[in-house]
Amino acid sequence: MSLQTRALHPLFVAEATGVDIRAPLSAADRDAIVQAMDRYAVLVFRDQPLSEAQQIEFALSFGPLDLGLRKVNKSRVAHRFSHEALIDISNVDVNGKIADRNSRKMYSQLANQLWHSDSSFQQPAARYSMLHSVVNPGQGGETEFADLRAAWDALPEDIKALISPLESEHFALYSRMNLGDNAYTEEEKARLPAVRWPLVRTHPGSGRQLLWVGIHATRVIDMHLGEGRLLLAELLEHATQREFVYRHQWQVGDTLMWDNRATLHRGRRYDLTERRELRRTSTEDVQ
Repeated sequence: MSLQTRALHPLFVAEATGVDIRAPLSAADRDAIVQAMDRYAVLVFRDQPLSEAQQIEFALSFGPLDLGLRKVNKSRVAHRFSHEALIDISNVDVNGKIADRNSRKMYSQLANQLWHSDSSFQQPAARYSMLHSVVNPGQGGETEFADLRAAWDALPEDIKALISPLESEHFALYSRMNLGDNAYTEEEKARLPAVRWPLVRTHPGSGRQLLWVGIHATRVIDMHLGEGRLLLAELLEHATQREFVYRHQWQVGDTLMWDNRATLHRGRRYDLTERRELRRTSTEDVQ
């Protein structure tokens, strides 16, 4: 059976069926998923519980794996999983208990509630991310996505002209430090130095232009700091208007796959004393 898609939003996002992502992908299935990602940017695979090994194998079908902030935190935060590239999106510590409220693990849970694109703070950044649901809280904890291509299309022409030549700086720890997670050494900060990205990019798969913003953007290059940050806040507010956003209500066994080059995402608030466990894998944006 070949890949089939059913749109879940007027602009992007589709439910994907017809492919068993728990088994090795054929070349045809892989190519079909890539084409669907270029069209929809977010795919929802339902009711396919993945083992850790199956999730790694699925991710490796699309390129080398990205460790993201694990490059900074791996010396401080113990890892629960069998593979280093499995990113623990949970409020659970290495002993399987709810993590301490003041731990770096919990700061990550809070930072994930801000609009971002995975690993936009490095070059190469992340291409695809795959997030798999294991345990969900009774209420809250949804994940939202925003279509940066549609956001660009809807910008007024004068704003497009203003921002097209501009670049912004992205820094890995900016959002966490703003939330109070300041206990980083200079060595840790240096592992992921700030990088520059254009505010307007072209998506390589679809050829569509997009508005490249998110919480990792710290300033606009060669612009007054305050003026640049206000511009970034205005653009982020525009990009995350409700008409550009899809909210996913998790079910155990769901896997969401998204294109970080075309979307932003954020987790929604939930009771941090209630267990929530998801596993993420990401691939680097290399050919």
